Amino acid sequence: MRIQHLFEFTEHHQYYCYRDFSLSTVDYRMLSLIYKPLVGAFAISLYEQLCMIVPEGKTGYSPVEPHRRLLLGLGLALNDKSRTYLLEQLSKLEAIGLLQSSRFMKEEQEDYIYEYELTCPLPPNEFFENIHLTMLLRDKLGKYAVIDIREQMYAPLPEEVTVGQETKINISVPFYEIFKLNAHIVDDELDQALLEVAPARATGPVIQNASAGYSYSEISIRFPRNSNNRYFVEQLRTHPEQLAQINYVAYKYELAITQVSRLLDEDGVFDISGELDFDQLQRLAVQFFRQDKKHEEERDRKLAQTAMYQEDQAQEQQLNEQDDEPEFDVDEQFFLPVPKLLANYCDINQYNALMRNEPHIQFLKRYFPGSVPDWILNVFERIDLHYKLAPPVINVLIHYGIGMNDSGRVTKAYLDSIASNMLMKGIDSYEKAVQYVRDQDQLEKDIVRRKEDSYQSSSSNGRSNQATATRPTSYGNNRGRSTNRQKPVIPTISNEQVANGQISAEELEELRQLARKFDQQT
Repeated sequence: MRIQHLFEFTEHHQYYCYRDFSLSTVDYRMLSLIYKPLVGAFAISLYEQLCMIVPEGKTGYSPVEPHRRLLLGLGLALNDKSRTYLLEQLSKLEAIGLLQSSRFMKEEQEDYIYEYELTCPLPPNEFFENIHLTMLLRDKLGKYAVIDIREQMYAPLPEEVTVGQETKINISVPFYEIFKLNAHIVDDELDQALLEVAPARATGPVIQNASAGYSYSEISIRFPRNSNNRYFVEQLRTHPEQLAQINYVAYKYELAITQVSRLLDEDGVFDISGELDFDQLQRLAVQFFRQDKKHEEERDRKLAQTAMYQEDQAQEQQLNEQDDEPEFDVDEQFFLPVPKLLANYCDINQYNALMRNEPHIQFLKRYFPGSVPDWILNVFERIDLHYKLAPPVINVLIHYGIGMNDSGRVTKAYLDSIASNMLMKGIDSYEKAVQYVRDQDQLEKDIVRRKEDSYQSSSSNGRSNQATATRPTSYGNNRGRSTNRQKPVIPTISNEQVANGQISAEELEELRQLARKFDQQT
């Protein structure tokens, strides 16, 4: 309990208890063997004392009494030390989940009244599934003692029925096969009467500021009758706080009433006791929300294919760009030629202005009559988001990799290699990118010229060797006659020719690329 000053918690302050369960034999064994080592014998005695204040055989509230009776019933004196000790024991019960404490101000007496809401001890299976409580018990008793207690609290399955459990079939009869209800399932008068005379904790309807406004009848009508969660959904009539949570999630993720019914039909939304798992409900609602959002994006993409919609969006985008972002001018010394694909679309001034100022997605669309292929968008998305190239540099890359690629063989590896090369050379501005493109063009021209020179020298050497090989040869012992059976002289290449014609591995790769380009042109 969070008490700032002890005078707020005295023997004169009143309190009452609430419980909606009764302690069974298993609960008493859990308190004795497991909970007592965690918080001590005095805290467990305090818990049992609070449970017995509520009349036996009933659930609900206890009479309002002063703390004096509780202190004296536990053998404590009426002083500050005893009250501090009692607060410590109450805090221990709150920490392990057996108690929840609250207080409110009573206007008539202008003093606090405390409420102690008791919680039933966890059953053995649920307790040992809680890692925090299990580790705390291990620290108190030890590992082997925890294992021994776990065996004492669990009766094993008989050996005679261990075989065949895998093929077990549920043959239980559902509710609606035995009992038939009339059409008017919802009876507002009966529900109101049950709430008024209910011995359990009476909670008023929880009103959420954000609510979808779906009523219980709207949900139950659309909910499947044969669902496993049908019983839990019917209990929403007497659990307005759960219905409020469902409406809050429906409003938050914009769910229709049919989607809410499908959501409540999912496994894990309700636990074994019928309580609503709010976290699981939200996780499933997020999946519905994302799925609807994806469908909405697909619908928008279909609508965007119409010419009217594209024109409106283009005009709106141009106006936004003119209002929001300044337009940069391009100096004539950094002009790049207009590709053949856009020769009839714009002149050189307009083309370079677009390349300098337009986003790469919009610049890409100008190279394609229809929609841009997805793999190209994915490549430039990675270049933009992961490589962090500047937008003008990406547009220059598009110009060089797609616009100036006469062969038309554009691949992911090709575009990625250009982007990687730009990153390695530190290209971070439009001017550097233009200079990079010009250097690459000059390098290609040098390679072509070098290849032509090498081709001419090798062809002249081949012709001279062929002329030497075709000369007739006569032998003296054949009496001056030439024979047709003479083997032809095979032309050979000298060492000097090999040394003069040798090229590096990089030049050889460049020659291969040029050869592929020439093959495409022919």
